Amino acid sequence: MKHDVAPPYTAVARHALFPEPGHDEAARFDFLANFNKFMATTLGPGNKRAYDGRVLPAFVKEHGREPRDRFEIRRAMNRDPWHRFWSALKRNSMEMRQHNGRQIALRQLDELDARTRQFNEGRDTLRLDDSVSVPRYQAAVDIHCMPGSYHGEERPGDVSAGANYDCGFFATTAGALGALSDGGGQALVEWIRKERPGWTPRRILDIGCTIGHNIVPLALAFPDTEVVAIDTAAPVLRYGHARAQALGARNLSFVQMNAEDMHAFADESFDWVQTTMFLHELSGTALPRIIREGYRVLAPGGLMFHLEQPQYSEAMPLYEQFIRDWDAFNNNEPFWSAMHALDLRGIMVETGFPSEAIFETGVRAVVDETIFPRAKDGEGEDHGRAAVWHAYGAWKPA
Repeated sequence: MKHDVAPPYTAVARHALFPEPGHDEAARFDFLANFNKFMATTLGPGNKRAYDGRVLPAFVKEHGREPRDRFEIRRAMNRDPWHRFWSALKRNSMEMRQHNGRQIALRQLDELDARTRQFNEGRDTLRLDDSVSVPRYQAAVDIHCMPGSYHGEERPGDVSAGANYDCGFFATTAGALGALSDGGGQALVEWIRKERPGWTPRRILDIGCTIGHNIVPLALAFPDTEVVAIDTAAPVLRYGHARAQALGARNLSFVQMNAEDMHAFADESFDWVQTTMFLHELSGTALPRIIREGYRVLAPGGLMFHLEQPQYSEAMPLYEQFIRDWDAFNNNEPFWSAMHALDLRGIMVETGFPSEAIFETGVRAVVDETIFPRAKDGEGEDHGRAAVWHAYGAWKPA
């Protein structure tokens, strides 16, 4: 059975920190979730028809050859009225999502801050550090069109960025990540249980955690494991820690730290080091540094695991590379295009992993399918927002 609509916003889980939407605010998210689904399933394929039917023939006629790379396709497609129409809708949907989530968070900021303090004050599982500066590559733009990005504060000590991020996930993904938007984390739990049945890591490190939606499931799945989540953004760490405490993940610590220099962690002190949809937000200088630091703190026999969208390669058609690049040029993701063209395997080898230790696999979000029906493969593919990821991993030689 094909499901043409997203689940209703009423299906989103209301944990103790979740911002409470009003009737109209919930209705806006319902509209945006279904609007995004409509753009992916109905309007999106029109881009390929425009390319095949108009743009490519015109390009060949003008140049006497087909496009050499995704950038030539982008320049040609940006002149096509259908693609311009679709891009405008897609950009506006993200701005509307951010406006609605921010409105919800700011309207009840006093209450959200108070609830957060109840879970945060006096607990050593939240460690903030004022000396940690926001990297320039993070501060330069409002990532995902999010006002102030992850680091923005309306006032010192607030949680508005985390609250906005949390409540709007549903609209961006059309509900594909489940009631707690943690389908990626649930997928990690499912994957490791199949890959290493019975394995219990001593310590897990999650780099670039934001509000911790992908690490809380791992912390709950391994209650005897010490789990550490790091980020440079204090507002999302405050919110994420309180959220994790409210969900029962008491073995999970949130630490403000730049992963380019994790000197506070000893060599070989973690059995699992991971990122989830984080590498594409890193500069070309920061990314290899972070992977090197991850390798340093990873214990022999330990796992490094990166969830991302697939890298561009000769096997990926140029048109697909172009459409996957949309966020880089239209949704304030400045490193998306360059990162997905990097040789991640080569970087991991340079870091110290033997080539034969590196593997690639696929991971699909795990959700309650009675509420959040699983789409068929390829149905509603949104090239960067679908709940299916490509994973790059390696086991460090013992």
